[in-house]
Amino acid sequence: MVAEGEVTEAIFIDRPNRFLGRVEVEGKVVEVFIPNPGRMYELMIPGRQVFLRQRAGLHRKTNYDMIGLWHDNVLISIDSNLPNRFMKERLLNRELDWFLPYDAVTPEPRIYDGRFDFRLDGSKGTTFIEVKSCTLVEDGHALFPDAPTERGARHLRNLARSLQEGRARRAAVVFVIQRPDATIFSPKADTDPEFARELENAHKSGVEIYPIVTEVKDWSLKYQRVIPYVQDF
Repeated sequence: MVAEGEVTEAIFIDRPNRFLGRVEVEGKVVEVFIPNPGRMYELMIPGRQVFLRQRAGLHRKTNYDMIGLWHDNVLISIDSNLPNRFMKERLLNRELDWFLPYDAVTPEPRIYDGRFDFRLDGSKGTTFIEVKSCTLVEDGHALFPDAPTERGARHLRNLARSLQEGRARRAAVVFVIQRPDATIFSPKADTDPEFARELENAHKSGVEIYPIVTEVKDWSLKYQRVIPYVQDF
């Protein structure tokens, strides 16, 4: 019996919808929550070993979250909530020197009838940060998104707008790549041409782009390095 919060192994069977999977665990077929809206076609392969975390709660429909898997001998986190937790810890601990100096970190600040992921405030002014989870890597090339994202394109427009209107001195989008095998990053224009256009427009408007490679250790993300952003793929 797996205790609450513990991680166990399973075999992936199929994915009836984007947030629901079926796996075999301890000889039984069970439904699990997949905390990632991406397509992940290259990862969601029947018969593949996956990792589950036991969860409990009054409003849950499943007892497990699928949190990761092995792909081409690389351990990958597929929890799209983990990058924000990773960034919050790095920002609070002042571990990302390209954002220094700042005095306060505000998660999910309201702006433009929505929210960004983080706001930094200090003597140098305000910085808005949006965080994106990336799991798709092809021959060392990290790509985002793997499914169209109107919300992502809107975030990019609003980051650029915050600079143009003087609401922020700096604005950045951080792509947290939840695997260690990427060497360059690009938008996946064939999947979402609008996002690719908005990313380049935002970049030209002064929005900073930071693709961060991480490694999965004890089901947390460990910072490795920033890799180059390449516009065309």
